[in-house]
Amino acid sequence: MKIFFNQPYFAGEEIQNIINGGLTGHLSGNGIFTKKCHEFFEKKYGFKKALLTTSCTDALEMAAILSDIKPGDEVIIPSFTFVSTANAFVLRGAKIVFADSSENIPNIDIEKVEDLITENTKAIVVVHYAGVACDMDKVMDLAKKHNLFVIEDSAHAIDSYYKNKPLGSIGNLGAFSFHETKNIISGEGGMLTVNDERFIERAEIIWEKGTNRAAFFRGEIKKYDWIDVGSSFLPSDIIAAILFGQISKLKDIQKKRLGVWNNYHKKLKPLEEKGLLQLPYIPSYATNNGHMFYIVTKNLTERNNLLKYLKKNNIYAVFHYLLLHSSKYYKDKHDGRELPNAEHFSDCIIRLPFYNVLKEEQIDYIVKKINKFYN
Repeated sequence: MKIFFNQPYFAGEEIQNIINGGLTGHLSGNGIFTKKCHEFFEKKYGFKKALLTTSCTDALEMAAILSDIKPGDEVIIPSFTFVSTANAFVLRGAKIVFADSSENIPNIDIEKVEDLITENTKAIVVVHYAGVACDMDKVMDLAKKHNLFVIEDSAHAIDSYYKNKPLGSIGNLGAFSFHETKNIISGEGGMLTVNDERFIERAEIIWEKGTNRAAFFRGEIKKYDWIDVGSSFLPSDIIAAILFGQISKLKDIQKKRLGVWNNYHKKLKPLEEKGLLQLPYIPSYATNNGHMFYIVTKNLTERNNLLKYLKKNNIYAVFHYLLLHSSKYYKDKHDGRELPNAEHFSDCIIRLPFYNVLKEEQIDYIVKKINKFYN
């Protein structure tokens, strides 16, 4: 029995949606299913504007353009994140100032961020790791005090909340992922959320290659023109058709994922109580959206040995992430600060197999092997 890290889930209507989209005669960007997805997200989560993109990376690149990042501007980003979080701003010429994680959660340590702010700081990017919210009141208070933009990297965080506020709706801008490893998927795919009305009109122009083409097709103008920078950030309506098939079953998908998460937590809790490993910590202000389940080992050697042991037993777990501040590309640009909490999580986190249809007997087998490793 092989237990893979991920297995894409099909809710049942995706293929028929693609066919129905084709019958409209419009499979390129901004078709009927793109509009349906935008309407769903704006209505359910209160985003002032939602724009599907070809990836979360594209959504972050749009956020960097909208934040007017220029060469020499500084952007504060956690080191413990995927490369796209930083790359989007590096492409605009920004200097990345990497922040440490909190001690008990991989999210940015907001208590230490103010010391990193200079007269050149333009934005703070927070990452809601595993769909668990950063302390957004503190983030927004700090941004207001220093007149900074806030971008929420919500790649993991669909249908997750901070004090009853949907993640991705609190900062000026948000970015989501619908990659096949996420809660709702379209293979590849993402979404920019705009919560600052100043950016709504320009966001749509950047999304449509720097033109006012979307306004033209709504009949608001007689012809469209190139009026700003931009790129082809909008996805094919085929991608949106797949995604709409997922979001129409969001409640059922979330129930399944939370069932898997709770099953892992219940069965691994005794190992945490013995002090052998650490399970995910969810602060009182945050919700759990069942995005992933991870464990934290005591050190790098233990983590690597456990990964090898699991693989030997046909369990395909992974580690997450290599730190950006010490990466081959950025280590010579980093200011030399040590980021001990981020280093701990980078060395010690293991992401266990996690998907909607992971069976209870498979979870039992994984837990049994982890127990055997520690015993």
